[in-house]
Amino acid sequence: MNHLDTPLFDQLDQFARKQNVSFHVPGHKNGQIYTRKGYEYFSNIFKIDLTELTDLDDLHAAEGIIEQAQELASNWFHADRTYFLVNGSTAGNLTMILACCQPNDVVIVQRNCHKSILHGIELAGAKPVFIAPELDMELERYTQPSLSVVQKACQEYPEAKALILTYPDYYGKTYDIKSMIDIAHDNHIPVLVDEAHGCHLSLSFIKASSAVSQGADIVVQSAHKMTPALTMGAYLHVQTERVDKDLIQHYLQVLQSSSPSYPVMASLDLARCYLANYTQKQWGTLGNYLKQVRKAMSSNDYWQLEKQYHLDDPLKCTIKVNDCVDTKDIASLLESEGIFPELVTDWHILFVVGLEPTVKINKLIHVIEKVKGQLNNAANHAKIKRHKVTFLEEITTLALSYDEMKKLDRKWMEWEGTVGYIAAESIIPYPPGIPLIAKGEKITKQHLAQVFSLYEHGVKFQPNNRMEGLFVFSDQKK
Repeated sequence: MNHLDTPLFDQLDQFARKQNVSFHVPGHKNGQIYTRKGYEYFSNIFKIDLTELTDLDDLHAAEGIIEQAQELASNWFHADRTYFLVNGSTAGNLTMILACCQPNDVVIVQRNCHKSILHGIELAGAKPVFIAPELDMELERYTQPSLSVVQKACQEYPEAKALILTYPDYYGKTYDIKSMIDIAHDNHIPVLVDEAHGCHLSLSFIKASSAVSQGADIVVQSAHKMTPALTMGAYLHVQTERVDKDLIQHYLQVLQSSSPSYPVMASLDLARCYLANYTQKQWGTLGNYLKQVRKAMSSNDYWQLEKQYHLDDPLKCTIKVNDCVDTKDIASLLESEGIFPELVTDWHILFVVGLEPTVKINKLIHVIEKVKGQLNNAANHAKIKRHKVTFLEEITTLALSYDEMKKLDRKWMEWEGTVGYIAAESIIPYPPGIPLIAKGEKITKQHLAQVFSLYEHGVKFQPNNRMEGLFVFSDQKK
């Protein structure tokens, strides 16, 4: 296949250049109807924001340019089948779970997963068996489950319909997922991988490799996170006989918009083209740039720059703050200088670098030095108190099944009184979107300590930034 081809984008471009008359949706009529405000930004996008017209194909019954673009993607990513997602990797995660699970089916899932994974399990009515991640004492955060706990869970729950993993993690840490996949397959369990932050791992220049190449059955990638695609653009890769492909297609239609965005789909076509034609020269330039970025952010009196190992994602750069300074203070100073990090927690600040240099190193050095100078002048450097939630058991289940939860009343409680109750909603620091408390879990003192600590450091929560309390199930204190 010729990976210089972009069949979907090219057809949209040709259509737009003909200046056809629109007696169809959308209502902006190829950009002729608009409000003056914002037109400078949207004028070109309007021209390719089209619908399922003759020769423009249909995402939900693709056989023309969209199908050609998907086939190019599957060829590049080395998957049996690749589907374009216009509702983000969330739609892909929900799809792969619903295609594998029926009500009351057991699924094995690492506990520090994205909220969309838990939402998919809930929609399926399945029973999650959580495998705890390991705590990295040096990094002060949880990473991935151990091989031994994966093996143990597969042996204890041989009836499991899926093993669901996250790879790499939000911070770009990878692990021996191949061995986990092999363990699951030896037990006849399909492996579903949320690889939202790993779309670029298919580049041969990066030492870590995608879960697609390591044999996972279904892999979902957010193309917009690490590669140049529009937000909500994602891929779902399938390479298995363990999952019914007809069910995958069915749930993609159920869960995705019946009016898929052509600009988003075109950006997926272009993102694949970009990756397929990424050169050694570009990688060399980026490698030098990454070294300069890390040097500018090097360890000092206020933070430690995390070490990177040879299989870590080189595009992620994380600092762990020392206990004399608050992460929100550092982030605020950076943002006041126009530099916005991806993630701020009570311990860490994460920076995501693109596949090409995007900021002048001299500017970055200047801002970092200015931040350190302002911290030097700050009057108070008292020790900051931080708390951790501890996963006490390697393998756990919810206190209630999702079917039981549907039949129960819930009530609002202030945080201080919730210990021992079962949460009727998930409490999710966002980003990264990993539930701190999952719906159906018993609330502990450790949960409360972590919630309060994160609030103090300015971390936002979903839903609705619950500062006063949350919903619990009535009369279910355990």
